[in-house]
Amino acid sequence: MSLHNLALIENWPVPTAAAGVVRAEGTVLGTHGPTAHRFPLASVTKPLAAYAALVAYEEGAIELDEPAGPPGSTVRHLLAHTSGLAFDEHRVTAPPGERRLYSNAGFEQLGDHIAKATEIPFPEYLHQAVLAPLGMNATSLNGSPAKDGISTVADLLLFAAELQAPRLLDPRTVAEAMTVQYPGTKGVLRGYGHQNPNDWGLGFEIRDSKSPHWTGSSSSPRTFGHFGQSGTFLWVDPAAGAACVALTDRAFGPWAVEAWPSFTDAVLAEL
Repeated sequence: MSLHNLALIENWPVPTAAAGVVRAEGTVLGTHGPTAHRFPLASVTKPLAAYAALVAYEEGAIELDEPAGPPGSTVRHLLAHTSGLAFDEHRVTAPPGERRLYSNAGFEQLGDHIAKATEIPFPEYLHQAVLAPLGMNATSLNGSPAKDGISTVADLLLFAAELQAPRLLDPRTVAEAMTVQYPGTKGVLRGYGHQNPNDWGLGFEIRDSKSPHWTGSSSSPRTFGHFGQSGTFLWVDPAAGAACVALTDRAFGPWAVEAWPSFTDAVLAEL
């Protein structure tokens, strides 16, 4: 089976784009564009960093509910964007657990926390814990765990298969990561305004009933994933039994708000 609707990325107003869809067992249903092209991921880096954090948890290096970040915050708060840290500044703007304040600073403090606990620099820990075991040889982290990843569609399809059928983690840990943390917490979904609630798991955004949203109108409420300001996204739809990755080299903006949902709906219809 090959998905013809992936070719819709040809209509996107971007210099370069690539996309692919993968089933849980690792079967790639289709790709379009240069799948080996290395794109800056922006915030699609966060799910990779979160997965490394969950490996550190299973290895016993950290606990999800141990202190990390600002006073009163835990690893879980940092992963779920409820630590109270500002978006891009290491300053506290709310008490932990009160609001969903999407925070790059939180993921940077998470990376520092794991580096201290494991005595391994976080980019190297990510490589050892996630990238190398999955064969993601074209993926690297050159800086912030929040936004400085570089990868390819081919590599992210390996990761998307792992998210659906975990080999590196206990499936119960992954299920927890895809479960709403601090239910009922409201906040801003960057690019899409205030959401009440603004549901999030451990490093993964959960679609639920958010509107507007970057996934499709036919995406199931259980859909989880992330998009990046560099014009990138990865979603997993458990109801469809598949995941989709799309990477571009044009910054997120009105073009993406318009193009992505109809693209996702077309891919889901073909599945």
